[in-house]
Amino acid sequence: MTKSTGEKPRSRNRVQQIRERIHLRSLKARKKVEDITKDDVKSFLRRNAFVLLTIGAVVFGIIMGFGLRSFKMSYREVKYFSFPGELLMRMLQMLVLPLLVSSLITGMAALDSHASGKMGMRAVIYYMTTTFIAVFIGIIMVLIIHPGKGSKDEFAKQQKIEQVSPADAFLDLIRNMFPPNLVQACTQQFKTQYTKRIIHVKMIVNDSIFNLTNSTKEIAQEEVIPLPGTTNGVNALGLVVFSMSFGLIIGNMKEQGQALRDFFDSLNEAIMRLVSFIMWYAPIGILFLIAGKIVEMDDITEMGGQLGMYTITVIIGLMIHGMVILPTLYFVITRKNPFIFITGLLQALITALGTSSSSATLPVTFKCLEENNKVDKRVTRFVLPVGATINMDGTALYEALAAIFIAQVNNMEMNFGQIITISITATAASIGAAGIPQAGLVTMVIVLTSVGLPTDDITLIIAVDWFLDRLRTTTNVLGDSIGAGIIEFLSKDELQNSDVELGSSVLEENEVKKPYQRIPQENEYENEKPPDSETKM
Repeated sequence: MTKSTGEKPRSRNRVQQIRERIHLRSLKARKKVEDITKDDVKSFLRRNAFVLLTIGAVVFGIIMGFGLRSFKMSYREVKYFSFPGELLMRMLQMLVLPLLVSSLITGMAALDSHASGKMGMRAVIYYMTTTFIAVFIGIIMVLIIHPGKGSKDEFAKQQKIEQVSPADAFLDLIRNMFPPNLVQACTQQFKTQYTKRIIHVKMIVNDSIFNLTNSTKEIAQEEVIPLPGTTNGVNALGLVVFSMSFGLIIGNMKEQGQALRDFFDSLNEAIMRLVSFIMWYAPIGILFLIAGKIVEMDDITEMGGQLGMYTITVIIGLMIHGMVILPTLYFVITRKNPFIFITGLLQALITALGTSSSSATLPVTFKCLEENNKVDKRVTRFVLPVGATINMDGTALYEALAAIFIAQVNNMEMNFGQIITISITATAASIGAAGIPQAGLVTMVIVLTSVGLPTDDITLIIAVDWFLDRLRTTTNVLGDSIGAGIIEFLSKDELQNSDVELGSSVLEENEVKKPYQRIPQENEYENEKPPDSETKM
């Protein structure tokens, strides 16, 4: 009896303590609200002007887009209406190439080979882990919800899909990693083209049972042969490989490479200042990009039940990965609030949603991470360009989910081995997406071909791909940004050691240069004797 009576007061005390804490926090919160002045509101609006304007642009863009759908604008009118958004895309894409090269070179040159090696290993492990998790989520979601249940007749095929050999696509990826011409890599990528030719094959034919001699006939057959070719688009993968190698070499050159380090560092800083100017135009561009796309899209009410369920499945999968898995991973490793970190990325995430391009969003992502979240520039310059090129969590999730959805539409049961094949192929295809032209369609063809699914059925999901592409691009940018925060936390020791080594090396160089290069100012001679007649220049 005494034991039970002793436990009741303890539980009451705990409840009382919790109530008191809640009451104190509410009082503090109320006091903070009461203490807010007009100056506080103005400073808040000034600090968050970009984010608030961009969010407002998205809201007004959606309202304007649905409001203008009733006017039934022609294709030409829609393009004219979307012109301000097209200008934003062109401005951002203009900065991608110099920003990618300069940031990677300066990032690699600022680190020694040991630090960059460790950081690179952590980045690869993070990329592979999150991509596999994304693929796993996509497969689980499509198997649980089963959006492909029903008839295939609900879909209307849009266009013919170009057939691609997985082997040729993989070889194109390797070729694009080592471009023969850096100038060409800025505008073109290697892509295997296909042509048909007629070949004559001799076959032995026996005309009748009683004929003892066999005759030969020539039969014409059509053969598809691969030919080397190119397609328009920046070869980002080749430039990343070159820039990383070049930056490492400059870093190892020490004093001899200082001029190049200063040049690329200044170039990077100049590009980021250009980004600051473009940011003021970004809300206008995003408004017209979103409004124009809503005006252009097909009637949502005509979307089939299967396609609607497929869209919902992809959205749920991306939300689980972006709002649960990635923040949890960040919290477990860094022990910091992930949503405060994500709040600093809102500008980049909304830009990704509007532009549907992680490369075009790269300048904004740099600005958000370095200025809002205070991530070390050496980390962002190394992690972000590589991540924007090979880390595609949203794309991997989407491709694995879409492949099994197409199998469900065709009433094909996937065994465990085929599901494993899809997961591995989707992971590899998403990593190599930047090195393959027309990445979305080509990589999906590779995944479908790996398990014998009809590649023409990609056209079944094209109707909603424009919308899902924006969501998976946002997920890709979020994955790259959280990866930068995690890698910075794990690389603190290497970054500090690099600072110490850099400081000591600068002091040593100054001591060596001092008698030969330093030119003293006039006021330094006032209290000193004049130097010897032998000048030390």
